[in-house]
Amino acid sequence: MSTKYHYYEPESGHGLAHDPFNAIIAPRPIGWISSKSKEGIVNLAPYSFFNAFNYTPPIIGFASVGYKDTVQNIEETGQFCWNLVSEPLMEKMNTTSAMVDAGTDEFGLSGLRKGVSRKVDVPFVADSPAIMECRKTQIIRLQNKEGEPCNSWMVFGEVVAVHLHPDTLKEGSYQTLAGQPVSRGGGPGDYFTISETDKKFMSRPE
Repeated sequence: MSTKYHYYEPESGHGLAHDPFNAIIAPRPIGWISSKSKEGIVNLAPYSFFNAFNYTPPIIGFASVGYKDTVQNIEETGQFCWNLVSEPLMEKMNTTSAMVDAGTDEFGLSGLRKGVSRKVDVPFVADSPAIMECRKTQIIRLQNKEGEPCNSWMVFGEVVAVHLHPDTLKEGSYQTLAGQPVSRGGGPGDYFTISETDKKFMSRPE
């Protein structure tokens, strides 16, 4: 007997208690982005649509639903930092997700220390175990299948400098577990962490 899947077409609704999209594509790394306006106002905000997109040169990107302060800052200055959300920082990261006015410095709001970048004029989260300083490469407004604009912007940046806490390095290799990364799941507040028992190794075919 074949299994009867729950089937739906997003345009017609999912027919469930909650939209499963975010929960299916999960867990996702968090784009904890620090930026600065052209007037010098610092912003720090987490984005759940984030990932790496190129190896050489290294390019990362995140999507913002809505043209938020972060997108405007990066469009104006061309600079930002990505900060790894480690488990000890997850509560403070959550604080930085609050909807506050553009003049609010989320570093002060959350009690986070600012680190001084070397290649960009944007502070980073000093207690994050891994930081990437970035320069904007592209900002693209997303479109639907009809070519109509969505209320979402994709921001890409080339990594121009990286800071790694010494505890994350072993024999010249970055240790993912040592960074204690937190990833975003579905729902209003689902997050995931990893442990050694979660690790699997699989060689690529020759």
